[in-house]
Amino acid sequence: MNLKSKIALAVMALTAGSAAMAQLSYNIGAVSDYRVRGITQTNYGPAVQGGVDYAHSTGFYVGAWASNVKWVKEMNGASKGDYEIDLYGGYKAEFMPGLSYDIGFITYQYPGNDSGSANGGIVADGQYSNASTKEVYAAVTYKVATLKYNQSLGDFLGNVNSNGSRYWDLSAAFDLGNGFTLTPHIGRQTIPNNFGTNGKSADYTDYALTLAKDMGKGVTLTAAYITTNADDTFYVNQSAPLGDGKMIAKAGAVVGVKYTF
Repeated sequence: MNLKSKIALAVMALTAGSAAMAQLSYNIGAVSDYRVRGITQTNYGPAVQGGVDYAHSTGFYVGAWASNVKWVKEMNGASKGDYEIDLYGGYKAEFMPGLSYDIGFITYQYPGNDSGSANGGIVADGQYSNASTKEVYAAVTYKVATLKYNQSLGDFLGNVNSNGSRYWDLSAAFDLGNGFTLTPHIGRQTIPNNFGTNGKSADYTDYALTLAKDMGKGVTLTAAYITTNADDTFYVNQSAPLGDGKMIAKAGAVVGVKYTF
């Protein structure tokens, strides 16, 4: 039994005896390019993704989500780390109608990754740390707009001495009618003590505009345009043998499909 199956069984066990007070849902989908905070995780290639979520009527929730990735090998020079598993949990509630908050914890796990180790890697020992990352987060939503803050607990995605990395996310979801939703987004990532070869900071801002279409029966289609001002000497794949030496934060379009059941 794989890790994702074990997580799903654990979540289902939590629901036993409380089905009337909770909701268990699953999702599966695919994207033409898996982006996180504007940075491609798959070197501009496609990803297959899926997850499970458990939400209780009290406001508490837990979930798990998985995707294939390439960056752990191609950017951090690891010999292992082909997929990502996110485990998260938190609490959502309303201050008043139209004003709500969400607080929680998330860990991004890249099972078996040896980022930061010279054993089997292609970069010097100590140039990176382990890719797996933990964050706490808090968000406030007022009507259509959401402001969210994430902060890392320990190093962020293998960047050495990056404890306390921060991400601010401001977005809004506008209902256009007929199942269409338009979501503009701006985010700001800060990573302390990390710089490109030109001396520029690893901090950057990302922008996105996403159009989603609810097709009914749990199917959603999305199309997004994403861009960043990230430094092209820091956000780059290693030149050999796994990476291609290219910038991994270029502007581009991403399409996707998701089925929730």
